[in-house]
Amino acid sequence: MSTQTILDLFRLNGKVALVTGAASGLGAAIAIALAQAGATVAVHGNRRAADETAAAIGKDAVAFQSDLSSTTGADDLFHAVHKHYSRVDILINNAGTISRAAAEETTLDDWQRVLQVNLTSVFQLSQLVARDIFIRKPNVCLSSSSGKIVNIASLLSFQGGIRVPAYASSKGGVAQLTKALANEWAPKGIQVNAIAPGYFATTNTEALQADETRNRQILERIPAARWGQPQDLAGAAVFLSSPASDYVTGTVLTVDGGWMAR
Repeated sequence: MSTQTILDLFRLNGKVALVTGAASGLGAAIAIALAQAGATVAVHGNRRAADETAAAIGKDAVAFQSDLSSTTGADDLFHAVHKHYSRVDILINNAGTISRAAAEETTLDDWQRVLQVNLTSVFQLSQLVARDIFIRKPNVCLSSSSGKIVNIASLLSFQGGIRVPAYASSKGGVAQLTKALANEWAPKGIQVNAIAPGYFATTNTEALQADETRNRQILERIPAARWGQPQDLAGAAVFLSSPASDYVTGTVLTVDGGWMAR
């Protein structure tokens, strides 16, 4: 009889994780949680360095910086991380950006920037990590896990939102990309899932929090009656990154205080 307990299935010892957009907010909370579960974590900063997150983790955490709004940013990031750690077992595609404007006023430059960061770079990094895992483990047993990819989706993967056409389109794409990659890579031992956060108190939602009317409307719809805090996402991220979720793939898990249930 195995002596392994259910809590052992949530351990990430011996795994290397890359968390994008980990300088603050949701990404930082996820990176710290993965490290607490035993993973060695590479933390990425897009517009600013993730040095503070790396320092908070300590151990073998290293901060990397790369501009994911560039078509070469994902490639640069992956190869820098791979050069340092020689592998990536867990990929958390958290980096994201948003542009708020009426649809008729949204510029093509803003549209392309949001899609590049939120969707295209997610595909690029996922492809690079998967290729590396396939090279390292070409004959993986179907009952075992070789890697985990967790994409950060959004409530706007399901809803259209207001004044954020590029963001909603990118996050709808993230949900569908998650399912497409899960279908192809599950037989090769890589589980691909997504987390759709609800309304979290981060820099991306500062404008909504500061708008008295919108803040009230949002809180009235959330059964939990509060904004999410970055730490509220940690458990879901560890679960989807761990052996505890080996039979979970292609799912978009909402962590939203009940928003989608109302």
